[in-house]
Amino acid sequence: MQGKKVYHEKLFSNFQLSQRVPKENFYRRLKELLDLSFLYSLTKPYYGSCGQKSIDPVVFYKLCLVGYLENIISDRQIIEHCSMRLDILYFLGFDIDEELPWHSTLSRTRHMFPEELFEKVFEQVLRMCIEKGMVSGHTQAMDSAPVKANASMDSLELKVPEEELDAYLRRVRHLNTKDKENYPHRKAKKNKASQQQQSITADKQELQGIKSRTKKWAADQDARPGSRNKGAKYTSNKTHYSPTDPDARISVKPGKARKLNYHGNISVDTANHVITDAKAYHADRVDSTNLQDVTLRLKKRLLKEGLMWRNVLADAGYSSGENYAFLEKQNLISYIPPHGTYKGGPKGFTYIKDGNYWLCPEGKKATFRVRRAEKGNWKDYYLTRRSDCKDCLIKQQCIGKSFEKRIGITIYVDQYTRNNQRIRSKFGRAMKSKRQSTVEPVWGTLTQFMGLRKINTIGIEQANKIVQMAATAYNLKKLLRFERKQLKTMAMAIAFSFSSLRLKIKDFKPVLSPEFSFC
Repeated sequence: MQGKKVYHEKLFSNFQLSQRVPKENFYRRLKELLDLSFLYSLTKPYYGSCGQKSIDPVVFYKLCLVGYLENIISDRQIIEHCSMRLDILYFLGFDIDEELPWHSTLSRTRHMFPEELFEKVFEQVLRMCIEKGMVSGHTQAMDSAPVKANASMDSLELKVPEEELDAYLRRVRHLNTKDKENYPHRKAKKNKASQQQQSITADKQELQGIKSRTKKWAADQDARPGSRNKGAKYTSNKTHYSPTDPDARISVKPGKARKLNYHGNISVDTANHVITDAKAYHADRVDSTNLQDVTLRLKKRLLKEGLMWRNVLADAGYSSGENYAFLEKQNLISYIPPHGTYKGGPKGFTYIKDGNYWLCPEGKKATFRVRRAEKGNWKDYYLTRRSDCKDCLIKQQCIGKSFEKRIGITIYVDQYTRNNQRIRSKFGRAMKSKRQSTVEPVWGTLTQFMGLRKINTIGIEQANKIVQMAATAYNLKKLLRFERKQLKTMAMAIAFSFSSLRLKIKDFKPVLSPEFSFC
């Protein structure tokens, strides 16, 4: 007989979330695993002793985690989503008839808590991963990616010299008639930039370079930057700033439009792809300038957990002679491909180390003259004598119309040489494949599935909180899915332990620098 369901709403019902949420449910398992009670003592100094009760700090952080686990970046959508999910309500500790906090409470609380609090939660989750045997600490892979800032290119303002700033702010910006009719200027409601951020910092040479690159645009383009006219040709961090988010910087990824971004930098352990460090930086900084900061922080964190870090894997963006020398002092072995600008010396010239000079194909010497820094890079400069080059047969091919040969070589040639030998070795090629299969998929997961496609806050400190919370959510997901591989027999366990020992001893061979000491 055919059945027909007729709904009659009950006045009273007996309902318990603990009975409705399955034992295998992700959020039920996460509730049993994750203990955030330590947040009460850490956040107590930020509250008064009277007044209305605030949102529970543990509930606040769990709500933020749900946003990244569900790939939601809007605080309003997080509250709406949580109110419709029984398993998430059980995870938060709310019953079905309890009202969740107002969405603006999340943004205000996030802004109130310091960066250190979010870092401590990240380290707590990382410690749980280490205790479960998911982190070896031996090899760490680094990478960075731009993350869109919460600001528009249309709102960019022009920097002016510091002495002209007051006059500039009193002057109404000129927009041509066509702009006013068709593309009204989007001005920020409030200029959050400091006086220093509004003042131009570029020198005359840098400004001349920007001017020459944009000269051909002067005839048919006005000075207002914006996405409609593809402002990538004439907007620069040297000449423009965002009044909406002064910490956001203009950056571009090959094949994509210019945007206001932050740079997120992560380090991933190669054993089980657990994130061991995460931080946001200004997007106008190159990766090589962040490596030393990341290394010092990560090494301290791993040593605190009793793990020895040995190998550093990164792409060519982290390459610099200064970084190679720094890593050697830290007793770390770099597997970082050299940047394309590094050549190692002029073609056809031979370096004579005993005399510290270069020998040209015609047998003439280029002797050492001076050591100085160019754009922060220290170089040794070698020059030939004019009399040697005056009647040289290959003068035109070698120096053209110059009077002598000038050679500028980085002072970190030895460090480059050792690193390049490791990169070209069989073990080095394996390390490159390991880096590509480790850290790059993690970044893809964070940006596509873990809510890190955009920073929905303002300022570098708030952006750092977003990056750390996304990394924490990623590690929690890995932790709940991790299953330790069990060895079937004692003989297999003994064989595995011996093979691991041999591998660790063998891994010390690529060290080419005799001054290394592991202690």
